[in-house]
Amino acid sequence: MKRLLFLAGMFLAIGAYAQDVLPEMQFTTSDVEAHMRFLASDELEGRRTGSRGNNVAARYIASWFKAYGLQTVPGAENYYQPVPFETVNVPQQATLQIEQTNFTSGKDFLFLSGDAVDVKTTAVFANYGWVDATTGHDDYKKLNVKGKVVFVLPGTPDDQSPQAIFTAGVRKRQLAAERGAVAVIELYRVPFPWGFFVNYFGGESIRLAEAQTGNTPRILYGFFKEPSPNPILEIQNGKKLKIALKASAGSIVPLPSQNVIGVLPGTDPVLKNEYILLSAHYDHVGMGKQGGGAYSPQDSIFNGARDNGFGTVSLLATVKALTENPPARSVIFLAVTGEELGLLGSRYYAENPLIPLEKTVFNLNTDAAGYNDTTNVMIVGIQHVPVREYLEQGAAPFGLGILDDPLPEQNLFVRSDHFSFVSKGVPAIFITPAITEFDEEVTKYYHQVTDGPETINYNYLLKYCQAFAHTARIFANMPERPFWVPGSEYESLGKALYNK
Repeated sequence: MKRLLFLAGMFLAIGAYAQDVLPEMQFTTSDVEAHMRFLASDELEGRRTGSRGNNVAARYIASWFKAYGLQTVPGAENYYQPVPFETVNVPQQATLQIEQTNFTSGKDFLFLSGDAVDVKTTAVFANYGWVDATTGHDDYKKLNVKGKVVFVLPGTPDDQSPQAIFTAGVRKRQLAAERGAVAVIELYRVPFPWGFFVNYFGGESIRLAEAQTGNTPRILYGFFKEPSPNPILEIQNGKKLKIALKASAGSIVPLPSQNVIGVLPGTDPVLKNEYILLSAHYDHVGMGKQGGGAYSPQDSIFNGARDNGFGTVSLLATVKALTENPPARSVIFLAVTGEELGLLGSRYYAENPLIPLEKTVFNLNTDAAGYNDTTNVMIVGIQHVPVREYLEQGAAPFGLGILDDPLPEQNLFVRSDHFSFVSKGVPAIFITPAITEFDEEVTKYYHQVTDGPETINYNYLLKYCQAFAHTARIFANMPERPFWVPGSEYESLGKALYNK
């Protein structure tokens, strides 16, 4: 009864449409299947960020944004927000010796970037290698590093999360280079296996461009896996150890990509000044060795139908539904690139928003790894934002329930694009096709060449798109904006963002 009353109230609030049938209730399997079969086709070659197939997918999404009548956003180039990536090849030849002990590249250390170097000098320890004028913190105070190799702890004094470790690297190189060091090497104390790190970064990798001003320091930079016995402990205790290192130059090549963005103005004279952000990533992992999984001469394309054809099709379906009958709030539709590289496209938007984040009151994100339950949609983050009843109301008209995250050990809340906005304070929920466990039905497709459009349950995709679109409509029409659960670890970020 509660759900029936809610739907009746919604119809009255937003007006009658086609005999009280909302656009999302008129989707067909043909609508969603056509999008999926294009986006996950072999011709798009796995949609790897910066690739031809990735760019074709972006143009396809932008063309539908235009066809459905979304407005462009000031600061965008048509429907594109350019995102500057770069392809990085690490130094291919490298040797490292501390006193009489030789270490092996790939096994004991990995240099990630820098000009060629051949030097015999002294190793010094500089704590985090960090300087912060606002707090007075200076790890280089009374420390002479000119002409020396500097070893540092990973991250910053107040943040050793993986994201902080990798984002602080540029600043650390600048600080070391300004003081005359010849190399800066971070100790590898990161919460995932060294082998994974070497496989991911040891060849060609893609990252956000570190600077577009031409002054990024070319000092040699890398990570060191501490052995036993550990010479770094001696360096930390002030002992001067001789070090010899030699490395060829790494290379950096610009690689442009783009987020795709459009906006639908709201209909309410007040609420139209608030924005609901709907997001999904459209990139995947590419072909062959790029994909990271098994492949063969017969099939080397990682099509990404589930990850994230599901989400991208849902976003396009929601554009169609909401433009046919606009809601009270304005809606940002954001298809992001670079998710598979570490949420980089959404991170770039969150740090360079085209619509101020303080006007963005909620993010509803959709991403997928697969599914083994076609009776539900899965919700990640419900413990942080108290919106369960609205999520239930969004899914129920299409015969779907909602499944709470059954895999808390996977820490899914930090592993999709919504978390780029969460880290800025924007309340967010992550909707995904339902997984009860990571069983064979999921793993045989997740990041595999088998994840093609011919394997999709299109009846479930249809219901999922309808539920996502209807849920988006509910959030865009609800009188009160969602906010964090009191006491949530993200509540203070939200209060700071919205000046609460």
